Amino acid sequence: MYEYYIFHKPAGCITALRDESEPTIRLYLEMLDMTRLRPVGRLDRDTEGLLILTDDGTYNQRMTHPDAGIEKEYFFWAIGSFTEEKEQKLSQGAVLAGKEPVTARPARITVSSECRLDEIYDFIKGKNKARILKNRPDTPVFSGHITVTEGRRHEVKRLLKSIGCYCVYLKRVRMGNVVLPEDLAPGQVRGFVP
Repeated sequence: MYEYYIFHKPAGCITALRDESEPTIRLYLEMLDMTRLRPVGRLDRDTEGLLILTDDGTYNQRMTHPDAGIEKEYFFWAIGSFTEEKEQKLSQGAVLAGKEPVTARPARITVSSECRLDEIYDFIKGKNKARILKNRPDTPVFSGHITVTEGRRHEVKRLLKSIGCYCVYLKRVRMGNVVLPEDLAPGQVRGFVP
C-alpha cells in the first residue's frame, strides 16, 4: 500500500533529504519514514507551498514528467507591471534565458492585485530580501496566479523575468488535482488519497 502526503514546504529549506551546507525538508518530516518517501518534483529554497511526498514511483513519474502536462499553479508577487502584451507573450510560450535559450510551453496568468513594494514587505523572504528592499518603496508590484505544465528549473521566475518582471515571492498552491489546504501551515504535513 503506497503512502501519499501533502507537505507545506516553508521558505528557507531545500527540497532534499540530505545536504551538508543547507537546511533540508527532512527537518520538518521527522515523524515520517523518509527511507522510502521521495518528493514529487522540487521547490526552490525561497519558494514555499505544496510539495507531495510518496513512495509510489509511478505516481511520482506521472506527476513530474513534462509529457504528462500536469498543471502546476503558483501564487506570486512580482516587481513590475502587467500588460495585455505581456499576458499574450506568456500565453504563446515565452523564451526563457539561460545558457541555451529555450521556448517554454504556454502559461496562464491571472493578476489579482497591484500595489507598491512597501505594502508587501512581509511576503519577501530569503537571501535576496535585503537586495530587493533596496528598491524604492513606491516601486510597482503585482500579484496573481500562474499555471505551467513543464516544471523547468526556476520556470516561473524565468517566465516573469522574460516579461520584464522580478518574482519576489512564490508559493505553489496546486499540482494536478492536489491542492494545498488553506489550514495546513508551513512545516506541516498531512496524508491524502490521490
